[in-house]
Amino acid sequence: MSNKVAEAKKVLKDVFGYDSFRPLQEEIIEQVLNKRDTLVIMPTGGGKSLCYQIPALMFDGLTVVVSPLISLMKDQVEQMRELDVPAVHLNSSLSPEAYGYSVRQVQQGKAKLLYLAPETLMMEKTRKLLEQVKVDCFTIDEAHCISEWGHDFRPEYRQLAEVKKDFPDAVGLALTATATPRVREDIKKTLELQDEQEFIASFDRKNLFMKIADKKDPLNQVLDFLYTRKEQSGIIYCFSRRQVDELTYELEQEGYSVRAYHAGLSDRNRAINQRAFIRDDVNIIVATIAFGMGINKSNVRFVMHYDMPQNIESYYQQIGRAGRDGLRSDCVLLFSYSDINKIKYFINKKEGKEKDVAERHLDALVKFMESRECRRKPLLNYFGEDYEKENCGMCDNCIASGEAVEDLTAQAQKLIKVIQEVDGRWGAGQLVNILRGSKAKKVLDEGHDQLESYDSGREFSKAEWEQLVRLMLRQNYIAKGEFSVLQLTEKAQEVMQGIESVFGKLDRTDASIGEDTVQRTSSEIESGHNKELFEVLRAKRKELADQKGIPPYNIFPDTTLMEMAFYLPQDKEGMLTLYGVGNAKLKKYGDVFIGAIKNYSKEHGVEEKTKSIRKKVKKQKSSEKHVVIGDSFNEGHSIDRLAEEHGVKDVTILKHLQTYMEDGNQLRLEGIKEASELSTRQQDDVLKAFSELGPELLRPVYTKLDKKISYGELRIMQLYYLADED
Repeated sequence: MSNKVAEAKKVLKDVFGYDSFRPLQEEIIEQVLNKRDTLVIMPTGGGKSLCYQIPALMFDGLTVVVSPLISLMKDQVEQMRELDVPAVHLNSSLSPEAYGYSVRQVQQGKAKLLYLAPETLMMEKTRKLLEQVKVDCFTIDEAHCISEWGHDFRPEYRQLAEVKKDFPDAVGLALTATATPRVREDIKKTLELQDEQEFIASFDRKNLFMKIADKKDPLNQVLDFLYTRKEQSGIIYCFSRRQVDELTYELEQEGYSVRAYHAGLSDRNRAINQRAFIRDDVNIIVATIAFGMGINKSNVRFVMHYDMPQNIESYYQQIGRAGRDGLRSDCVLLFSYSDINKIKYFINKKEGKEKDVAERHLDALVKFMESRECRRKPLLNYFGEDYEKENCGMCDNCIASGEAVEDLTAQAQKLIKVIQEVDGRWGAGQLVNILRGSKAKKVLDEGHDQLESYDSGREFSKAEWEQLVRLMLRQNYIAKGEFSVLQLTEKAQEVMQGIESVFGKLDRTDASIGEDTVQRTSSEIESGHNKELFEVLRAKRKELADQKGIPPYNIFPDTTLMEMAFYLPQDKEGMLTLYGVGNAKLKKYGDVFIGAIKNYSKEHGVEEKTKSIRKKVKKQKSSEKHVVIGDSFNEGHSIDRLAEEHGVKDVTILKHLQTYMEDGNQLRLEGIKEASELSTRQQDDVLKAFSELGPELLRPVYTKLDKKISYGELRIMQLYYLADED
């Protein structure tokens, strides 16, 4: 392990209270500390901020962070100050006094982190301010805004690439949570980055449970979902301002702690409502998509889509606001074809390339929602990642895969037949009326009571026929044409010919998630902590946060409180072993929370977990991942298998194996070559190039070999070369 990485790990524990890095954080931080420009694609909650915050504390100079999100800047500055890290921000929301204070902190070299809005950075006075100080790191957050192929393109972001050139000694770091392969290429091209400077973490948020429910009676579906979540914090997204106001009113009438957020409210009211949500004064925000950018609230336990989002990027970004603390959280989307038509209406008002991009985005979203396979497969595939597992255990499709499905072939054939009889010119309502033998005026006026299919479907209720229509749309047996008429696909003919059968679960309107599912998909600490003590600690956290005027999660996330309520530490040594408890937090809050735990333990006759359990926790937390991986590799485990076991990419395993060697350990050579797909001749060519140019940098070798060998293969052979040298 290099000295820089060792120092970074010390900062990680001492300042932030974490015992180990998340996937790719260590590699990215080392790259930044070595002043190599880097693009980081990492999901919300994956730990992007640490990738520049830790280097900021290790660099001599200033780290500049450009972000379009004023609320996020303020939140991050508050978090850093709670950790005793000197951080300031400059944007249009600050008073002249606060602005002047931030400027002086930068001028005097006291600030380690400076957060800026793009338009603030473009101002001449800001550029002059930064000329006076040493800038060691130039970070562009929300980097997808650079690309016109992204869902949130901002032209001013294109100028940042030029501004970066004003700081030739600063390392460049671009970060985003949502970027398709096309967007990533556009960012790299704009920022002039190479392939080896890109780090892509898995887009899989393992702690998010995803469910799609057919929208039928949306208000009652929301109430059913919220019934067991009286005290939980969550966001409900609606398509329109009117819908936000109506749903907020209904939830208030039901006794829920809720506020609205949309562009129709005044700036002041929006700020008040957002602040109330962030500070746990209210539990639920009902909002249009205008809400959420820059919300760093870690204890959002659910995100619900009352209406469909417009694309997968928006969906992924919005559900990403749940479970940022790593605890199990629920994401439910109410799906209807009328919502699709609503979105299409707005897309049709666009023109040219913008319209084409929007249509492709919508098609991908509908495909995701209609999928019967694991939700993670199409979702991650959209971002260029293959999800290898057959069953994630954390989505409605995977949970339902063990349930019995119905054979609906006979009813499907009746629906197909009536569509044929009316020449695909009618919508679901008329077709269901025909099948049910309705005497409705439109049925009689059109002579549809004379059809062979008339009154042939009495075995199903109107609701059941409507559910079958939705199921057959999802499974692509029928399709919606103009004016919502139902038409047949090629697959429908196979059903009529008896070649294909139709199976499925008819009623998919239940939006609630059962307690048994929650228990089954939660961790031991989540399901086994003392719930009553957790609420006591939550109240104490809120009291402290209100006194300081900061969000409660800036003191400790729910994860830390749950560990307190699970292990019941009675002293500072025990408290320091918990997730998120570093020296700064221990000094500020350790006595308060230890006191609360001791009082509760005394009153209720409960004790701290046994010493053997605490030792086990310490052992688990202190074990170095690269040692575990290196030992497993030498025992015969392949690189592919290790990547699958640890849920990371092959490149991450290679990095851990390299660190393992740097610690003085040897690696088995044959296991490394097994991972390569190069021929013996190509392997020899690569090794020869490493001999001539040295194994430290890949780019010279890549160029020498005419760019014919991928960086992935070069990394494998680099490891082999280094292992063989030992």
